[in-house]
Amino acid sequence: MSTLPTADAARLVSRTLALPEGVVDDLLAVISAEAPAREVCSWVRRGDGLVGWGTAAEFTGHGPSRFEDAAAWWRAMCAGAVIRNEVGGPGTGPVTFGSMTYAARSPQASHLRVPAVVVGRRAGRAWVTTTTVGEALPPTEVVTEAASPGAPGEIAFADGPRTAAEWEIAVAEAVTRINHGDLDKVVLARALVARAESDLEPRWLLRRLAERYDNTWVFAVAGLVGATPEMLVRLDRGLASSRVLAGTIRRTGDDVHDLALAASLARSSKDLEEHEYAVRSVADALGRHCGSMNVPESPFVLHLPNVMHLATDVAGAVDDGSTSLDLAASLHPSAAVCGTPTALADDLIAELEGLDRGRYAGPVGWMDASGDGEWGIALRCGQLADDDPRAITLFAGCGIVAGSAPDDEVAESDAKFLPMRDALTATA
Repeated sequence: MSTLPTADAARLVSRTLALPEGVVDDLLAVISAEAPAREVCSWVRRGDGLVGWGTAAEFTGHGPSRFEDAAAWWRAMCAGAVIRNEVGGPGTGPVTFGSMTYAARSPQASHLRVPAVVVGRRAGRAWVTTTTVGEALPPTEVVTEAASPGAPGEIAFADGPRTAAEWEIAVAEAVTRINHGDLDKVVLARALVARAESDLEPRWLLRRLAERYDNTWVFAVAGLVGATPEMLVRLDRGLASSRVLAGTIRRTGDDVHDLALAASLARSSKDLEEHEYAVRSVADALGRHCGSMNVPESPFVLHLPNVMHLATDVAGAVDDGSTSLDLAASLHPSAAVCGTPTALADDLIAELEGLDRGRYAGPVGWMDASGDGEWGIALRCGQLADDDPRAITLFAGCGIVAGSAPDDEVAESDAKFLPMRDALTATA
């Protein structure tokens, strides 16, 4: 069931103003210290992007129609909106941040949130958008640096629904099914539960993640916080692009050794096979909306602080009027988070994984009134607990193919937990 606007629903009214140079040196530093944890929104990479807080309007949805319902809600909200935009361009005017559940069967809700205040920066320009529901223009917002968030104190980690040993058994079963020809690839996820001494502050996590992983998109929507390296889709004035990551190796910290590992990753038949499945699924889905496509023949190696991935950037010219959320719906779930064939892999996930992913591995990002936006895959992330402000559930997943070794997959999942673990345990 979803929350949709009624015919007489009040309309959005927004005002976007340019900010003087130097007012916003750090987007994450201007998020209001008074904002409740679940109202903090972020989509930031290397200092550019969007942050928001407060709530002008919001959508929640469940089930197979969650994408369609969310898109219909946003179209209806924007159709009657009063927009005063002195800046122009993607990310200006009214903006919704979104986070969608991975599975239609999940009891958790998908979310779109229209913040009362959004501050953005792109290509050296900064702006602020204030949005309300009603008839009058909202007041302007004075953008200043907020008080620094406090550290959460000592962190205790515990297994999620399955221990590492139990999850390794599930991986072994998946490899057996693949070797029997049931399917080509499946992605299985693990969970850890972290509990802090004091309340967990999303602004603290976002800052720590941005400091350590500046080439990821640092995100927060409705209590889901993380740093994803994977752009599911970006739509900017008709040009759609998607970054595919599949095939991973852990870094050692030794630059010479890591270069050798990168070379071995680029030659690994197991990882290249996994990557090819993921690229093919994205190209096929995106191609249904595009008149022309560019799909590189070979991946490159993306270097992150803790791991390296095989990566391919796919691009296309959208010719059917789709919005960025429409494209995200078509691309989800990709082979990078589900497997191949999709339906068989998804069934095996439900059988073997032993957890509800919620919004982990679902699309997360933002969209403006024109439909332009950026949607990543919610990876390297955690979901703040609804009933305990000191608790957060962390997620990590691995692509399983015929050549997968279960103990290696456990080690890979441990590496993928590191961004959130390090952010939680940072001392400064």
